[in-house]
Amino acid sequence: MAEERKDVAVEEQDAAAAERGGLWRRLRQGLTKTRTQLVERIGAAVEDRGVAPEEVLAALEEALISADAGVETSLELIARVRGGLRPGELADPLRLRELLVDEVAILLLDAPPMPRIPVTTRLVTLVIGVNGSGKTTSIAKLARRSLDLGESVALVAADTFRAAAIEQLVVWGERLGVPVVRQGQGSDPAAVVYDALQAARARNISHLIVDTAGRLHTKKPLMDELAKIGRVVAREGGEDCARRTLLVLDATAGHNVLRQAQEFQNAVPIDGVVLAKLDGTAKGGMVVSLARDLRLPVAFLGVGEGAQDLVPFNAREFAKALLGTGAE
Repeated sequence: MAEERKDVAVEEQDAAAAERGGLWRRLRQGLTKTRTQLVERIGAAVEDRGVAPEEVLAALEEALISADAGVETSLELIARVRGGLRPGELADPLRLRELLVDEVAILLLDAPPMPRIPVTTRLVTLVIGVNGSGKTTSIAKLARRSLDLGESVALVAADTFRAAAIEQLVVWGERLGVPVVRQGQGSDPAAVVYDALQAARARNISHLIVDTAGRLHTKKPLMDELAKIGRVVAREGGEDCARRTLLVLDATAGHNVLRQAQEFQNAVPIDGVVLAKLDGTAKGGMVVSLARDLRLPVAFLGVGEGAQDLVPFNAREFAKALLGTGAE
């Protein structure tokens, strides 16, 4: 089996670290609003021992929908829970949450996995998403993660449509101590990426993180722009250069981001999703719909404003943090 990049090779260690402490605490903290709402509703659903079983399950369904898991996803989860219940378990809110953890994890694992990136001299990560989604901050978090893994990093300001986008990336580059490859506003994004690849080769930089235009007025210009960047990467990066595309979505928009994700998915191939601002919403259930309805793998979760607040996605750990089971 071919050796893989560090960010893939440490996947199991990340999950173990989440269970032991640091990442687990950040994930739980990021999902506090969603978890609190779900736990309270589940508790209320079984508080009255005289309530009929179907009424309890209906209340569970409403709780999932309120967390923006989506109607179809919520119905499927409740059907799965109903099939796994033993007599008397409807009166036990912890058991209900444990069953939901199992079923949520199964749905999440059913989505296609992130593509495996082989070990290469260089990785180019194209980051797409609308303005205001948390794209620039997510780029900084991705850079911080690579630095923590011992990789050399450069940021690439290929969103030349807005001068502010370039300036924001420069600020993050200074904070992180990493170079930012840029040109002026209105420059050809592919030309900026070309410069970045030349700089990476000269400085032996292993990971280029590219900020792309945060707009999706129509699909064709976005597709054409990213296709041109892709041709530059293929031509100038060489055989030892890999590429991936990550879509940043704003978790505070809840289930509404599914339409946005669908539009991007129709425009360009997406390798994975970075869900930003998860700590600011009670609608974390939409992660399950992303996996079930759009078959999009979630790569990372943004659970705070700091550069270190990026949690690699793990289906089981997410389900446990969502429903308040497991280690505190």
